[in-house]
Amino acid sequence: MAVTHRVVPGFRLTLGYTLFYLSLLVLLPLAGLVLKTFQLSWSQFVATLTDPVVVAAFQLTFSASAAAAIINGVFGLIVAWVLVREPFPGRRFFDALIDFPFALPTSVAGITFSNLYLTDGWIGGFGDHTVAFLNGLAGHFGHPDLLPDSALSWLDFPFSNTNIGIVIVLIFVGLPFVVRSVQPVLQEWDPEYEQAAYSLGAGGVLTFRRVIFPEIFPAWLSGVALAFARAIGEYGSVIFIASNIPGKSQIVPLQIVTKLDEFEPAQATAIGVVLLFFSLLILLSINGIEYWSRRRSLAAA
Repeated sequence: MAVTHRVVPGFRLTLGYTLFYLSLLVLLPLAGLVLKTFQLSWSQFVATLTDPVVVAAFQLTFSASAAAAIINGVFGLIVAWVLVREPFPGRRFFDALIDFPFALPTSVAGITFSNLYLTDGWIGGFGDHTVAFLNGLAGHFGHPDLLPDSALSWLDFPFSNTNIGIVIVLIFVGLPFVVRSVQPVLQEWDPEYEQAAYSLGAGGVLTFRRVIFPEIFPAWLSGVALAFARAIGEYGSVIFIASNIPGKSQIVPLQIVTKLDEFEPAQATAIGVVLLFFSLLILLSINGIEYWSRRRSLAAA
């Protein structure tokens, strides 16, 4: 009679621990968030969510997150393809670099991007900095200013101090989700299918569109959804590059912090419940995509 060895002791014990752990860390906090919102009447709940400043924050958060996710969907796919299919010196280094946004504190990312793209940053004010350097060099040798202050302003980053900076930093934090979702599928993909398509006369674009992309589509879509979900909850990196003007450049997480600073925790949780709803919706969508992908793979087998 075969003896079954278990790595961890007892199904009931491990199941009980799992349920307790998930309840303590996930279900209980989420339930507390929802219950806190019940302190508001329905009219107060609606008034909180329809406040023009809050509405503008939701619009900015979702539009910037969607733009970042779409851009990551295109360029993340290209990056994954190059890392898997194109051998080049330093590929392992660049492959490891993809995970850098996971490890880097978001506040550090925010400071880094703000130092680059804001008006006084290296790229944001490149033209003005160049003029200041040349005039300073001329003054060092006793010459008057060589150029007016705005002579090279066309070299400045044109989107400094706009919400484009928010999209840029969200692209940074969301890129790994797309690349790491697509990479395993491309690595397991058999190139013989491509060769068969080429031998039948199909071109590169047609082969990618009709043969390759349908195979990687579920993983790609899952990566884009994860990048979007990550972006709508991003806080630490965005507040450093956004000017945080109410109604113009404030994101939803900052609105929650603002409500807490104003001693309005129930209003803060009402805004949080909406984010929670969309996060759960995205999570269900991802699970639906994975379920559809498995059914599709089993049907094709």
